[in-house]
Amino acid sequence: MIQRIKRLLGIGKPDPTQGNSLIINIERLERRVALLENGVLEEYTVEREGDQNIVGSIFKGRVKNIEPGLKAMFVDIGQDKNAFLHFWDAIPAALDAGLEEIEREGRPKKQQKKITSKDIPDIYPVGSEIMIQVSKGPIGTKGPRVTTNISLAGRYLVLMPYTEQFGISRKIEDPKERQRLRKIVQKLSVPEGMGIIMRTVAQGTRARHFVRDLAMLLEQWGEVETKRDSHPAPVCTYQEPGLIESTARDFLTDEVEQVLCDDLATTEKIREIAGKISRRAKRRIHHLSSAPTPIFEKVGIQKQIDEAFSRQVWLPCGGYIVIDETEALISIDVNTGRNRGSKDVDKMILETNVEAAVEVARQLRLRNIGGLVVVDFIDMRHRKDQQAVYKAMKDRLKKDKAKTQVLQISPIGLMEMTRQRLNESLRETMFEPCPYCQGRGRVKTTMTMSVEIQRKLNSVIQKHRESLGDIVVVVNADVLNRFKTEDSHLLVDIERQHSGRLIFRSDPSLHRERFAIIDAATDRAIEQN
Repeated sequence: MIQRIKRLLGIGKPDPTQGNSLIINIERLERRVALLENGVLEEYTVEREGDQNIVGSIFKGRVKNIEPGLKAMFVDIGQDKNAFLHFWDAIPAALDAGLEEIEREGRPKKQQKKITSKDIPDIYPVGSEIMIQVSKGPIGTKGPRVTTNISLAGRYLVLMPYTEQFGISRKIEDPKERQRLRKIVQKLSVPEGMGIIMRTVAQGTRARHFVRDLAMLLEQWGEVETKRDSHPAPVCTYQEPGLIESTARDFLTDEVEQVLCDDLATTEKIREIAGKISRRAKRRIHHLSSAPTPIFEKVGIQKQIDEAFSRQVWLPCGGYIVIDETEALISIDVNTGRNRGSKDVDKMILETNVEAAVEVARQLRLRNIGGLVVVDFIDMRHRKDQQAVYKAMKDRLKKDKAKTQVLQISPIGLMEMTRQRLNESLRETMFEPCPYCQGRGRVKTTMTMSVEIQRKLNSVIQKHRESLGDIVVVVNADVLNRFKTEDSHLLVDIERQHSGRLIFRSDPSLHRERFAIIDAATDRAIEQN
């Protein structure tokens, strides 16, 4: 307790292995933020020079075309790709299921005409201007996904300028605290036609902080309206803050006990942002010089970051999980590995599966992967064991800011779940497809190539038997080595069927799956792959 009080007051040396810590690394081309829980890496975010994260940004766009079959429209927002607006995302939203709606005294509910998806093409015809907010960034070949249900996130509140609804996050469970927050909502001076949501972090916050937060949000929205009215479409009217600003806004809560940054100017900037929130938060921010050892190595998390890209992740019990990421689905396999800790097989399997559930939830956050996730747990005989694994997964996912939905473990040991995907995963951000294997992770064996080339040679000889003399075959060095060893007698048999010679040459720069069959007399390629 004494150590915790010291950390909260900014006394003593910061210790990232205790409590929750934010580690921020600033470099010329890259900014990195890591969230640690007792020294274990939980979240990792990278922002690079020139990157443009448009999730949360607000645009005044223009409807380019409507696709009734897709029940969607494409909106020009001035980006490389038009934004995708589903009709459902253009319908005024009902209050989120994770919120409790509050009725305001003196402001009766307006009976609005119910709008359905059929009405959207008439409301927003081709060529019309439309205010939208990016809900999901461009991923792969897909453009950004947008919604007309616009919101501005503050420290404690979310302002909804086009929706007259008021709510409190259901994650705040204490009845007395909820009652206190309801009274604060009733007293806040929110303009007619607008609504607010109290975020989870609002718990325990004094009323004056809400007043200040609301004033800042209304000022931001005023700037959005000014830009909207003074510029033709398409135009960006609000840009979501960069990594450092959004980190200070979203993560600098009472749960985060310290922030360590290796750049003095950035440290002062975060202190300035924190100072607007509370003096106590400001005292938890420290500058930690990266000389001579980089800050991520100094606090011991660089190895954890490197492991975030591994296909195989080991568990404390000796088991491991294998993560395979595809465009639409994440496949995760659980194995007992070296876990031989218990003679009771059921107990050993339960231990491995529970640890796997905890690690899977962590890896989803850490790698920022989403979409459909299927986890193949080790088969469990008892229903209570399956429930224990399901509960471990649900409990761990409570820390995840992305929306998740988890189904019970099926009779064949599979757990299906979905995780909200707002941006490209960490792998997609940091890596590109291999130019050699084109992202398949596999190349044809030398035996496969030998078979294909021999088949093609036989075809060429049969087709050009009368007109063709010597033939030059250019192949990869590994394939030529097989021709000289295991398959040399087969090539001699092929040459006997031909009136000319077969001349084999290697090209070290040639892809293993590429080859060329050339007429030696004319130096013309007859066949190539």
